[in-house]
Amino acid sequence: MTTILLVEDESSIRGFLKINFERQDFKVIEAGSGEEGLRLASVEKPQIAILDVMLPGIDGFNVCEELRKNMPNMGIIMLTAKGQDMDKIMGLEFGADDYLVKPFNPVELILRVKALLRRMEDKLVVNKDIIESGPFILDLYSQKLFKKENQIEVTPKEYMLFRMFIENPGKAFSRDELLNLVWGYDFVGDPKIVDVNIRRLRSKIEDDSSNPKYIETVWGTGYRWRV
Repeated sequence: MTTILLVEDESSIRGFLKINFERQDFKVIEAGSGEEGLRLASVEKPQIAILDVMLPGIDGFNVCEELRKNMPNMGIIMLTAKGQDMDKIMGLEFGADDYLVKPFNPVELILRVKALLRRMEDKLVVNKDIIESGPFILDLYSQKLFKKENQIEVTPKEYMLFRMFIENPGKAFSRDELLNLVWGYDFVGDPKIVDVNIRRLRSKIEDDSSNPKYIETVWGTGYRWRV
């Protein structure tokens, strides 16, 4: 089931749209402010976000920018005021995929969401050799790793470790599992080589390797990719 994040400060509009989307078998999570929308997005991981431009606190443009930065595969549709052409331009510049001018027919919004989902699915097929997670892009064809469009030089083992993590977000790998999967079952050497390579990989991908944000230590077990 596709999850939609609906960020709109008018509860009557949210309720009306939620009913219409749920009739089409979408799951809808609601937020009345930009701050709440960002919090829910980080927890629920919706496929689509529908953002009103005018929100209390953080406005729709800044919410769009944050979502696009942290969840590059998310589809985003902006709801703009009638006659505000600059809102449309700014929405697209901040990373929106589409926009709809208020007032609008909810059927049109649903159709736009479905069209956006089809485009997203087509893109995934085209980019089947690309894995994205947060600011990272892993190119399986060239075996290159990028963070915010900057290539990160990694060794073959570091690449394999990173791929194991990014393809299994949230899974806790034991050190033995990583040793067997990356170095092979016939490896004869110090198993601490896993920890050494994790430290090296963290130093390359983390903003602060002493306080890792992506590769999380699971005490008593091993490591996992934080989602």
